[in-house]
Amino acid sequence: MNRVSALVCLLALSTGASADTPLAVDAALPIPSVTFDSAGNLSMSASATSSASDFDYLVGHWKLTNKKLKCRLHGCTEWSAPFESFVDMEKVLGGAGNIDEYHEDVSGKRFDGLALRLFDPKTRLWSIYWADGNRGALDPPVVGSFENSIGHFFGKDTFEGHEIIVVFRWDVRDPNRPVWSQAFSADRGKSWEWNSINVSERIQAATE
Repeated sequence: MNRVSALVCLLALSTGASADTPLAVDAALPIPSVTFDSAGNLSMSASATSSASDFDYLVGHWKLTNKKLKCRLHGCTEWSAPFESFVDMEKVLGGAGNIDEYHEDVSGKRFDGLALRLFDPKTRLWSIYWADGNRGALDPPVVGSFENSIGHFFGKDTFEGHEIIVVFRWDVRDPNRPVWSQAFSADRGKSWEWNSINVSERIQAATE
């Protein structure tokens, strides 16, 4: 193995990525510890820099490249092939919130979703609500803030009848190629399984 090949292998091992799996969660970024109040609810506090402008980078039209874990919380390690989706994002409520309209068309099957994000000026926390077009209902929100261009947003939910914690991560260290990822925890945040990731690329207009 020559020196260049060895360096490529070393980089692939250190990032968890390889040439044929460009979408990979950055393992160097830790998930913050979660805490609970006396009632068992997640206890959240905003970062010192949290603001209503934190999602301004996302305004506009985007093409996403996505991967999803083929099964969740069953020890699965196989991911889907990368697929495309599209997002149109606009600010609402005078800048106190924003809305994503999401759509994908995989194997000829159309799927639509909507993300609603709201900023609370008192707590300085963002709440993110997701609506699945197949169900027509909002999921429980994930709540959090950005720090050093990384946002973590946590919420309680259920999966296959069991209580879980969900985390969304927005990595906007490169605001021209923001990375979103999602993980589940079945043990109150002691361990996490990443199950979805996408990277966005700005486009001139929405693709229908």
